[in-house]
Amino acid sequence: MDSEGNCSSDASAEWVWVRRPAEAEAVAAAAGWPAESDEEVRPLKVVFASPATYFTDAAPIGNGRLGAMVWGGVESERLQLNHDTLWTGGPGNYTNPKAPAVLSEVRSLVDNGKYPEATAAAYNLSGDQTQVYQPLGDIDLIFGKHINYTNYKRELDLHTATVNVTYTVDEVVYSREHFSSNPHQLIATKISANKPGHVSFTVSLSTPLDHKIRVTDANEIIMEGSCPGERPQGDNSASDHPIGIKFCAVLYLQTIGANSKVEVLKDKMLKLDGADSVVLLLAAATSFEGPFIKPSESKLDPTVSALTTLSMAKNMSYSQLKAHHMDDYQSLFQRVSLQLSQGPNDQLGGDRLAQSAEAGSQDSSMSDFSVPIADCTRSTAHSDSVKPTVDRIITFKDNEDPSLVELLFQFGRYLLISCSRPGTQISNLQGIWSNDPSPPWDAAPHPNINLQMNYWPALPCNLSECQEPLFDFIGSLSVNGAKTAKVNYEASGWVSHQVTDLWAKTSPDAGDPVWALWPMGGPWLATHLWEHYSFTLDKQFLEKTAYPLLEGSASFLLDWLIEGHREYLETNPSTSPEHYFIAPDGKKACVSYSTTMDMSIIREVFSAVLLSADILGKSDTNVVQRIKKALPNLPPVKVARDGTIMEWAQDFQDPEVHHRHVSHLFGLYPGHTMSLEQTPDLCKAVAKSLYKRGDDGPGWSTSWKMALWAHLHNSDHAYKMILQLITLVDPKHEVSREGGLYSNLFTAHPPFQIDANFGFPAALSEMLVQSTGNDLYLLPSLPRNKWPHGCVKGLRARGGVTVNISWKEGNLHEALLWSSSGQNSLTRVHYGDQTANMSFSSGVVYRFNRDLKCLKTWPL
Repeated sequence: MDSEGNCSSDASAEWVWVRRPAEAEAVAAAAGWPAESDEEVRPLKVVFASPATYFTDAAPIGNGRLGAMVWGGVESERLQLNHDTLWTGGPGNYTNPKAPAVLSEVRSLVDNGKYPEATAAAYNLSGDQTQVYQPLGDIDLIFGKHINYTNYKRELDLHTATVNVTYTVDEVVYSREHFSSNPHQLIATKISANKPGHVSFTVSLSTPLDHKIRVTDANEIIMEGSCPGERPQGDNSASDHPIGIKFCAVLYLQTIGANSKVEVLKDKMLKLDGADSVVLLLAAATSFEGPFIKPSESKLDPTVSALTTLSMAKNMSYSQLKAHHMDDYQSLFQRVSLQLSQGPNDQLGGDRLAQSAEAGSQDSSMSDFSVPIADCTRSTAHSDSVKPTVDRIITFKDNEDPSLVELLFQFGRYLLISCSRPGTQISNLQGIWSNDPSPPWDAAPHPNINLQMNYWPALPCNLSECQEPLFDFIGSLSVNGAKTAKVNYEASGWVSHQVTDLWAKTSPDAGDPVWALWPMGGPWLATHLWEHYSFTLDKQFLEKTAYPLLEGSASFLLDWLIEGHREYLETNPSTSPEHYFIAPDGKKACVSYSTTMDMSIIREVFSAVLLSADILGKSDTNVVQRIKKALPNLPPVKVARDGTIMEWAQDFQDPEVHHRHVSHLFGLYPGHTMSLEQTPDLCKAVAKSLYKRGDDGPGWSTSWKMALWAHLHNSDHAYKMILQLITLVDPKHEVSREGGLYSNLFTAHPPFQIDANFGFPAALSEMLVQSTGNDLYLLPSLPRNKWPHGCVKGLRARGGVTVNISWKEGNLHEALLWSSSGQNSLTRVHYGDQTANMSFSSGVVYRFNRDLKCLKTWPL
C-alpha cells in the first residue's frame, strides 16, 4: 500500500470501487505503519450454527429507527420488527400540585433524623408510571415442513451491517441476506438459490397490536394498526380508551425468474413459487409527531409515509440499495479499528480494503478511489473468528481469545450506529429491539445510569453523530421538566427523574422512593452536553444547544439546594439510586439528605456551566454568580470508617454491601471530581469501595466497574471485569446468575438490557486512552500480560484530538495524534511516568515514540 492507502496497480486485476480509508487508517498509512494486508484478518462476525430458539439467539439489524431481529429458521423464518416511535399512550401531565406540601413534610422528617418515616412519606411524591415500548410485528416466511438441510450458517457481519443465512437442501444452496438501510429507511432482504427456479415460500405480516392487513395488486402487503392509547392496565375492553399512535408497515416483493409466480392467499399473504431470487422491501412509519402532540391530533398519515418511502426504493436494484447502505454505515463504523494480540503467534490483522472489496461492489458515484482485488489478497482468517460465537464465549475463560474482545467492542459500536441516528429517538433500555408488548421495565430509558451508559461510547469511540437524538431528547425533557420543577418543587429551571419514555416524562416514577424519588436524572444527562463540547470543541453547539440546557439544569439545582440545619448546603430529600440503608433506629430507609452522588452530579453541572460561561463570555450572569457562591458550601466527598467512599451524608449501615449500583463513585467516572493525580486519597477509598461491592452484578454494573478500575489504572482488575462479562447466559435459566452475554452478544442484566453492550466499548476505550481538556493519557490501564501487542486507531479524546496507538511487548511503540476540527486544547501527553509538554496545531499529525519524543509532524 502506498501513503494514499492504494494498493499497487496491476493492469490485469479486476477493479472494484470501495470507500476512501477512514481518517485514522489514512494517517496510519502516511506514518508508514505496516500495511494491514500483510497481516492476518479477523472477521468481525457474530456467528450462529443453528436457527434462533430464543429472542437472544436472533441477530439484530437497524438503521436507527427501524430494526429487526433475524431468527434464521429453515422451515420458517421470522424477522421480528421494531420502530423507535411505537409506544403506548400520549403526552402526560408530569406535575403534582400536592407535592410541595409533601416535600415540606419529608424535609422536616429528614431534619429530625426520622429517615424511615421520611421514606414512607416520600411515596406521596411519586408520579405515574411510564408508557410502554411496543413491537411493530413480524415478517413471517414459510418455506415448507420437514426440510432436511446441511451446512447451516447464520452470521452478522459488522463490517457490512448485514445478516446472512445459508444452508443446503438436496445440493441446492439457499442464501438470505438482510440489512436495514438508513439512507432509504427500509429493511431489505434478498432470498436466492444457486439453481434457477428453486425459491418458493409464503410470506405474511403479523403484529400483537390492533391491526388490519390487506394485499394490493402490486405484490404488496399493507399492515395498518395502532398502539394502545394508554398504558395497558388489566381489562382493556372498554371502548372509551384514547387514541394511540397509528402505524403502517408495507412489504413489497421484487421477483426474479422467468417462471416465477405470485398469488394472494386469504387476502392477507402472498405465495411465491419457482423464483430464481426475490427481494423483500419493508418500509414502516407511525403517526408520532413529537412528544407534545397527542396521537389524536397528529396530522401524519403513516400509510402515506410508508408508501412514499417504498416508492423511492422500488426503482433501485438490490445492489444499489446495499451499496448506499454500506457507504452510509461504513462511514461511521470504519472510523475505529482495534487489534489485540496475546503474543507473537497471535498475529494482529485486518485487511480493511480487501474486506471492503469482498463485501460487494458499489456505485462509482459514491466512491473516492479504486483498488485492484488481485493485489489485496486476503490471508486465511483466524480460526477462532469463524467459530459459532456461543462456543467462543464458553471457551473464553480458558483461551481468553483477544479477538472476541475486539468483536464485543465493535459490536457495541455497531449497535449504537444501528439504534441511534440523527433524527431518531434515543436508544431505549433495549436499543430498538424488543419482541414483547410488556418488555422488562417497559424498555423505558432509565436516566439513573442506563440511558447515560447507552451513550458513553459515542464520543471516545468516534460516533458523535449518534448522540444527537440524546440532545434532542434533553431539549424535550427541559420543556416538560420546567413544569415539573415549578409545580412539584417550586423551583426554576428544569428537572427529570429516574425513568422516562417517548413522551419525555419528567415526573417521579410510581412507587418506592428508593428508585422513584431521584431528581438527578436531568442534571446527569445535562453533563453529556458539556462532554460533547469537550470532545468536539464545537462552540456553536455549546452556545446554541448545550449552554441554555445546562443553565436551566443549574437553575433547578440552585433552587433545590437548601440551607439545612447542618453546615453545608443540602439536597433534601435525597436518595442513592435503588439502594437502602439502615437508619440509626435499626429500620430500613432510603430517604435522607445530600448523598454523595447528588453532590457529585451537582459539582459536574456547576463546573460545566462555569467553564461554558468563560468560553461564551457569560460569566457575569446571575446563575453564574449563584454557582460561585454555592460551590464552596457544598459538602465534600467523605471517607467512611472502613476506608470506603461514604455513600450517604452519614455513615449509615449498608444492608446490601454487594449492591449493583456504584453511584457514590460517580466522581471518578464518568465524573471528573476525583482522579489519581488530584485526589489520591479519595481514589484509595474508591478502590476499597469497589472491593467491598464485589465484582458480581448485572452487565451494566460490570461495565461501570471496568471503567472505574481503568481510571484507577488497575489494569488487572479492569481485565477481570472483562472476564466477568464474557460469560454465557442460558436464556432458560437466566435468573440463576447476574451479568454475562447471550449467544448473540446481547448483554444480560438479566434479562436483556443493552446498556452493557455500550458500557463495554466505552470502558475498554478508557483502558487505552483517557483525557481531560488539556491532558492525554496513553495506555493508562493496558493489561500488558494479556495483550502485549496491539493497535487501536481512531479513538477520540477531549480537546478535539484523535488518537492512533500501537504497542509492542506491553509497552507503547508509537502514537499518532491530530485534530481535524480546526482547533484543539491539548497541551500535555502522558505515558506511565513520562510527560511531554507540547504546543499542538490543528490540522497537523504528531508522531510520538515510546519515550514521548515527537519524531515527526506533517499536515493532515
